[in-house]
Amino acid sequence: MLHPAFSDKSSRKEVVRLLTEHGITPTQQRILIAQEMLSKHQHLSADQVMQRVNAHSNTVSKATVYNTLGLFTEKGLIKEVIVDSSKVFYDSNTRHHHHFYNVDSGSLHDIECEHLAIARLPDPPAAMKIKNVEVIVRVSSKAS
Repeated sequence: MLHPAFSDKSSRKEVVRLLTEHGITPTQQRILIAQEMLSKHQHLSADQVMQRVNAHSNTVSKATVYNTLGLFTEKGLIKEVIVDSSKVFYDSNTRHHHHFYNVDSGSLHDIECEHLAIARLPDPPAAMKIKNVEVIVRVSSKAS
């Protein structure tokens, strides 16, 4: 599912409006990254975002991509999915959901909440409340 205000045919003007509505100054690099990241439902690493943005004759540095993805996450445009300490994906689907992580291919796939039941959670520590639960189910081919 795309960001509700965004489509694969969104104009630069629409992207600028979306960024501005989320309190993000729409620099050229941020616009390019938003167009790539939010154009469709996908899970991308920072390196993949950088490769895709720069494939269109642009030059956006790795630091700019990481900083921009961090800002987009902070402002609620995308979600960060940490698969392990060395694998982070950025998810354009901000609705609450879970994931399958394919350890063979390194790909991430959504699991809708209604397809996963969590029967019981422990009580949180004193003075804390549960904000949400995100489950990552690691899968591999049956031959592995």
